[in-house]
Amino acid sequence: MAVSPPTPDQLKAIADAMGLALTESDLTSFLALMKPSIDGYNVVDALPDNLPAVKYPRTPGVRPQPEENTRNAWYVKTRVEGAPTGKLKGKTVVLKDNVMLAGVQMMNGASTLEGYTPEIDATIVTRILDAAGTVVGKAHCEYFCLSGGSHTNATGPVHNPYKMGYSAGGSSSGSAVLVALREVDMAIGGDQGGSIRMPASFCGIYGMKPTHGLVPYTGIMPIEIYVDHTGPMTATVRDNALLLEVIAGADGYDPRQYAPKVHSYTEALGRGVDGLRIGLVKEGFGLPNSERDVDAKVRKAGELLGKLGAKVTEVSVPWHTLGGALWLPIGVEGLTQTMMWGDGYGLSRPDLYVTSLMDFHRGWRQRANELSETTKLFTLLGTYIHQQHGNRYYGKAMNLTRRLIAAYDTVLAQHDLLMMPTTPMKAPPLPKSGAPREEVVQRALEMITNTAPFDISHHPAMAIPCGMSDGLPVSMMLVGRHWDEPTIYRAAAAFESAGDWKSM
Repeated sequence: MAVSPPTPDQLKAIADAMGLALTESDLTSFLALMKPSIDGYNVVDALPDNLPAVKYPRTPGVRPQPEENTRNAWYVKTRVEGAPTGKLKGKTVVLKDNVMLAGVQMMNGASTLEGYTPEIDATIVTRILDAAGTVVGKAHCEYFCLSGGSHTNATGPVHNPYKMGYSAGGSSSGSAVLVALREVDMAIGGDQGGSIRMPASFCGIYGMKPTHGLVPYTGIMPIEIYVDHTGPMTATVRDNALLLEVIAGADGYDPRQYAPKVHSYTEALGRGVDGLRIGLVKEGFGLPNSERDVDAKVRKAGELLGKLGAKVTEVSVPWHTLGGALWLPIGVEGLTQTMMWGDGYGLSRPDLYVTSLMDFHRGWRQRANELSETTKLFTLLGTYIHQQHGNRYYGKAMNLTRRLIAAYDTVLAQHDLLMMPTTPMKAPPLPKSGAPREEVVQRALEMITNTAPFDISHHPAMAIPCGMSDGLPVSMMLVGRHWDEPTIYRAAAAFESAGDWKSM
């Protein structure tokens, strides 16, 4: 689309918004001065874009019928076959629906994005296919991924695999459900406030949020560059480690990646936990909304790790209680300026910009009434803060986050892992149709207390199922040093092999 010069009225409106007084003569002058620059923009417009090629054939796929999709976990079913041989040969993988799969629609849970079809594969998709994995479709997620529940998708709620009418967690809700139901072997999730780990917790699967920047986010619709993570969601620890092994490493595009340290994660399995030092973080238990059975099951899991040879002791990280408060300015202001007003990407980073997504996503401005209640809330709040205070709170939260990181690192200098409940509660009931906004927002945010701090501290963290209560899963979270996913996998595999978590 060519760039047209502004009309005098358009330029006058922009000047008024800037607080700039322009005469008619000024307007004429500036319009003339802009013409060479507009011509330069149109040189760029005429050039072909520079995007990576798509390697493997595929079809657009189909939306499954309700009888094939009882939990509303699927968005599109398709089948993209990868290379003939590789580490993922025989494995089926579903993608969270913010991950680009060329030629297949992506709505990211949002009615305003429905109908968009990307023209590239995300880096991780290419890596999965190069490793002989088979991509079998897209899984529903929350509206622009802005909910830890599973009730804000524009097509309706995603239901828990163990109890219909209960939350599957979010925002990677469909990914977790399809793994739990064994309809796929592996899934890709995304995590900005806990969106891999929270649905893994509610659905009883393994969900790894890797160290920030370990896995390239290229070709995935961003929320905010500092908190964007993507990672594996699986039914077994080995599959989790295997998928991370395939997707980890720099791709030359993603500015989130600063010399990531990659390991052979499957090699950590089977080594046991003898000698590992695990700190039970006191501040992760006994929260105002903690459920006693969840705290008790996680402590019992700690006792089992102790019996397996780990040294498990209680530790205190007072800064953990401030992690959620520090996450808010970074997450809310970041998503408002990057994902919403920034058309999905924002500026000032050498990313791979998928401009077709930017063009399509701009349409939300004409359809804002369709946005989910959480999207409305965060965009209203982030815009207000920006108008009244600029970016100072984002900056101050970033400065203080270094203290949060240091607090975790101080304890991790004496311990190999930290441990706490992934979510303080089990899956709650889904809000009823027509529920008040207050309930909808509460059900979207009430479970993020323990997960969100590690999206800004950037430590790797994994949800591990550790018991059932009232017919619903309970999950513990293990947190490691930066780039030390192998130690998490080592402990997770030992715990997994100690017995059926459902009977613990």
